[in-house]
Amino acid sequence: MRNARVRSIHVHPVKAFRSLPLREVAVERWGPAGDRRWMLIDDGGKVVTQRRHPRLALAAAGPLPGGGVVLSAPDRAPVTVPVPAPGATVPADVFGDKVEVVPAEDPAVHAWCSDYLGVSVRLVHLDDPAVRRPVDPAYALPGETVTFADGYPLLLTTTASLDRLNDLVGQGAHAHEGPLPMSRFRPNVVIEGTEAWAEDDWSRVTVGEVAFRVTEPSGRCVVTTTDQDTARRGREPLHTLARHRSVGGRLLFGVNLVPLSPGVLRVGDPLEVTA
Repeated sequence: MRNARVRSIHVHPVKAFRSLPLREVAVERWGPAGDRRWMLIDDGGKVVTQRRHPRLALAAAGPLPGGGVVLSAPDRAPVTVPVPAPGATVPADVFGDKVEVVPAEDPAVHAWCSDYLGVSVRLVHLDDPAVRRPVDPAYALPGETVTFADGYPLLLTTTASLDRLNDLVGQGAHAHEGPLPMSRFRPNVVIEGTEAWAEDDWSRVTVGEVAFRVTEPSGRCVVTTTDQDTARRGREPLHTLARHRSVGGRLLFGVNLVPLSPGVLRVGDPLEVTA
């Protein structure tokens, strides 16, 4: 795969908000800098995502120096959210992981988010990603941590696999929904120049100056059926993945990575499979 290289890079400053494309990003031990350091929780402390609230796809978060964000959404005035001062944490539940988080300080921020979704939510921040949330111990090495990402520091997809998936969608009962854009899968890094599904066989890769360990394929959920530009839902790609990419009851697309070293990723960086 001499021509395999980074096609695009994406971060999500607030979990479940729309992605932010970048030309380069620093990779920290817990993932790309600024990726999913904020999230919404409900009154019970559980994470709030597009799974139940597809309108989050239309909300955006622009990063500020120091880690704050500016929230925006259709027909709403933007709101600026600085990083909260160190202080008391509250418990949150990220798909079963218990994590201590710090709420945004201004009550108006929580009101802005609640009004947009029509349900009571709070915006919270991950103050110390080095210690707050370990990677799944079934796949982690000692000391590996993650932010508010679903399970791992970085999600990688390939354009060749998406092309093949779209071929299959086009042959199915819901062909009118395709072709699907890569935004449905909300990756951090998109690679071009591989064979379709080549990533299934990787265990270690180096992208530019950063080495990664490949942990497991990414199991996909209903979020992938959400048009990230309209928040409307369909049947694809889950219908096609269930027919062609179902393993152990999980519908697979993309792979999860853990950084083995810090560094900077850039669009155009080559990918080398090292194991």
